[in-house]
Amino acid sequence: MTQATASASSPPSPGRGTVTRRVSPATLYVFGALGGILFGYDLGVIAGILVVISNSWNLSGFDKGMLTASLSVGAMVGAGLAARLTSRVGRRRTIMAAGGVVIVGTLACALAPGFGALVGFRTVLGVGIGLSSATVPTYLSELAPARIRGAMGSLNQIFIVSGILIAFLVDYWLQPHALWRWMFAGALVPALVLVVGLTFLPETPRWLLNLGREDEARAVLAGTHRADEIEAELVSIRQVIRLDSEQTYRVRDLWRPWVRPMLLVALLLAIGQQFSGVNAINAYFPTMLVALGFTANTALLSAIVLGVTKLAFTAWVVFVVDRWGRKPLLLIGNVVMVVTLVLTGWVVLNVHDKGTLGTLTVVLLVLYLAGYELGWGAVVWVMMAEVFPLKARGAGMAVGSVVLWAATGLISAIFPIMSDKNHLGVGTSMYVFAAVNLVLLLLTRRLVPETKGRSLEQIELGLRG
Repeated sequence: MTQATASASSPPSPGRGTVTRRVSPATLYVFGALGGILFGYDLGVIAGILVVISNSWNLSGFDKGMLTASLSVGAMVGAGLAARLTSRVGRRRTIMAAGGVVIVGTLACALAPGFGALVGFRTVLGVGIGLSSATVPTYLSELAPARIRGAMGSLNQIFIVSGILIAFLVDYWLQPHALWRWMFAGALVPALVLVVGLTFLPETPRWLLNLGREDEARAVLAGTHRADEIEAELVSIRQVIRLDSEQTYRVRDLWRPWVRPMLLVALLLAIGQQFSGVNAINAYFPTMLVALGFTANTALLSAIVLGVTKLAFTAWVVFVVDRWGRKPLLLIGNVVMVVTLVLTGWVVLNVHDKGTLGTLTVVLLVLYLAGYELGWGAVVWVMMAEVFPLKARGAGMAVGSVVLWAATGLISAIFPIMSDKNHLGVGTSMYVFAAVNLVLLLLTRRLVPETKGRSLEQIELGLRG
């Protein structure tokens, strides 16, 4: 690394004490992806909390939407902060900071004296979730060699759906006792493990080399790459840093002609993932079943079935994403979601026997979530971390995550209102989401590129023409 290249990088040496001892790849990826547990748990736990407090606090549809969406509002703020933090203090320390914010927010939610305070504290909790969601995929993608980057990036989604499943299990166990405060407190465990675990892990080689710290970068690569891959990887990273050395990327620079197509792809993936309707199902599935005649306990037990399905199909994606490719999985997922949402809408509107209605609804939504996890669940986070150039990766992931969380908040806020029987109702709402997924199928087929098997530097150099 020449002196000129090193001086062209970001601020000189925050975090000089970065861990450089050899750590097994399995340890790197597992602890790196633990941020997904926080993401998933706090997304999923609200489903059981709403079942417990809706009647005792007399919550309207608007109140439920506000409480659910408050996490997304905070996450937008956290994701927006991620660009500056990941560049200045590194990917690892940003994730650690996210864990600290989650610990504070979780304790505050568990002790909240009333509805208004709970909304405010859940917004604070969301800041930590947003920081984590914008940084963990970057951390994993920059550690992983190209041949397994898709699988390693998918680990993030495995941990997200694991967090959702854990939340559903906690909800099921605690709901009969109305212990909603303990439901919130469950997030403390993964947050503490994440913060402690990351103190033993290294920074990414790309961030280190960007600061001229080649020996540390080489040591990290020795722990994650094969011996014959290290020099080629260093050469590629140096080449990209040299090309970037005369420019500093800010958010507005993402609109440069050669970056713009990938920004548009990332925004399509971010918006599409949430407009597909997934978090309407994740957050409100138990309350939908209660409205269809299920008991609260049975509704939460059915939610566990959904959680197991999500985990199983996400785990399968790890084994196929680097063989099948990203784009085919997105398209297959869209087809499954369109078909199952149309059938769900028809069942809700036309089947009147409550037992049959409930059973068919559960089966169809389980299949819907299988399609989602097969494609848009894992692949979106993998591709968003792949498509941006090195120096713009922090800003790009921040923008993509802010937009994703804005879409999450919008769907979370409006679904209780649109699905109310005095408005569109559940059946027609399913038709609306089916139409959105059909549009996503067409846009994905036309606009989204394939990135499997290419290093991050090859993707960037290809974008440069």
